Amino acid sequence: MATCPPYPTRAHRHTHWWQRTWVRYGALITLLALSGLVILALVREQTGTQGFLVGLGLAVLPVPLLIAAFRWLDRVDPGPWRNLLFCFAWGACAAALIAIIANSFATRWIATATADPAGADTWGATVIAPVVEESAKAAAVLLVFLFRRRDFTGLVDGVVVAGVTATGFAFTENILYLGTAFGTDQLTGDSGIASVTAATFFVRVVMSPFAHPLFTVLTGIGFGIAALSAGRHRLRRALLPLAGLLLAMGVHALWNGSAAFGEYGFFAVYAAFMVPSFGLLTWLVIWTRQRELGTVRAELPAYVVAGWLTPAEPYALGSMRARRVARQYARRHAGKEGARAVARYEACATSVAFLRQRGRRGRAGADFTVRERELLEALWRLRDVARPALEHAARATAPPPPAPRPVPPWAYPYGGAPPGHDPRTASAPYAPYLPYSPHAPYGPQAPLGPYPPHHPYAPYAPPGPHRP
Repeated sequence: MATCPPYPTRAHRHTHWWQRTWVRYGALITLLALSGLVILALVREQTGTQGFLVGLGLAVLPVPLLIAAFRWLDRVDPGPWRNLLFCFAWGACAAALIAIIANSFATRWIATATADPAGADTWGATVIAPVVEESAKAAAVLLVFLFRRRDFTGLVDGVVVAGVTATGFAFTENILYLGTAFGTDQLTGDSGIASVTAATFFVRVVMSPFAHPLFTVLTGIGFGIAALSAGRHRLRRALLPLAGLLLAMGVHALWNGSAAFGEYGFFAVYAAFMVPSFGLLTWLVIWTRQRELGTVRAELPAYVVAGWLTPAEPYALGSMRARRVARQYARRHAGKEGARAVARYEACATSVAFLRQRGRRGRAGADFTVRERELLEALWRLRDVARPALEHAARATAPPPPAPRPVPPWAYPYGGAPPGHDPRTASAPYAPYLPYSPHAPYGPQAPLGPYPPHHPYAPYAPPGPHRP
C-alpha cells in the first residue's frame, strides 16, 4: 500500500502585477463588457429599438435548450460554470463584434475593388464570413485550452466549450437577423406566417439552431483530440486544432453557399449534409461519454485497494443511473446539501480516474502528485455523506441475479435425477460476476496497477483513524 509522500515544495517567485490573477480576470471582464456594449449599440443601430427587442425575445428561445444539451453531454466530468459563462460571453460579445467589423470591412473592400456589390456579398457570405467567424469563435476554445488546461482533458470538453461559444455567437447573430427582418416587415406591412420575421425565425431558430454549434464543434474536436495526445507529439497537437478549424470553415462555407445552388439548394444541403453530420457528431459524443464511464470503472479499483473507496463505488460511479440514484438518496436523507456533497464526490472521483489514466499513459503534467492528493483529500472529507448514498445506488441499480431454470430431461440420458435434485428449483451455476458488481463479495477486485507501491503514480493510503 502506498504511503502519503510530503507535498512538493516550490521556490518563491516574484510575480509582476500583470501576472496576478485578479488583474487577468479584471482585464478579461472589462474586454467582454466593452465588447458587449459596442455590439449592443451596433445591433440596435441596425435594427432599431423595437426590432432589437423583438429579435432579443425570439433569439433567446433556443439558448436554454442548447446550453442544457451541452451540459448534459458533460455530465460525466462536468467543467466549472465559469468556463461556460466565459465561452458564451466571448461568443455573444467579442466574437460577434469581430465578425461584424471584419465582415463589413472585407465586403466593402471587395465591392470597391471589383465594382460588383452583388458579387461582393456572395464572396463575403461564402468566403470571408466562415473564415472570420470560425476564427473568432476558435479563440475562446484556444484560451480555455491554454489557461484552463486542467478542465480541458478530452473530446467531450472540446465539444462543450466550442458548442457553448457558438451558441453565444448564434444568439447575437439571431438578434441582428430577426430584428432586421422585423424592420423589413414594418416597412412592407407584412405580418403573420407570410412575414419575413416568421420565415427567418423558422429557418434560423426552428430548423437550424444547431448550425453554428455544429461548425465550431469541429474545431473543439480538434482541440479535444490534441488534449488526448501525449506531450511528445507536439506536431500532432498543433496540427489537429488547425485541421478542425479548417474543416469548420469548409462546412460553414458550404452552409452559407447553399443558397447559390438553386431554389432548393438550402433544403438539399440541410437534408443531405447537415442532419447526417449532426447525428454523427451526436453519436460520437455519446459514445465518448460511455468510454469515459468505462475509464471510471477501470481506474478507480486501484483506490479501492489503497483504501480510499469502497468496493461498490467504482460500479456506482461508472453508471449515470447509479449516480442519479445516489444524489436522490442523499437529498431524501440529508437535504440539498447532501445531494450537492454527493455531486462533488462524483466529480472528484471522476477527475481522479481521468488523472490516473493520463498518468499511466505518460500524459500527466508536473502537478500530478499535488492534483491527485487534492482530489483524494476532497473525497475523504465527503465520504460520510457520499459513501452510504453510492452503496445504496449500487445495490438499487445492480442487475438481478440469473433466474433459476429447470435442467432439461436430456441432461440425464439414463433417466432419473441425482439424489436431492428437484427440477422445479434447480438452476445452472451462476456465471462469474462482472467486475465491481455489488452482488459479488466485497474485497479487492483489481490489482493496484502497473506501479510499485512507492512509485509516484501509485495511490496514496487514506488518512488513519488519528486524522480527521
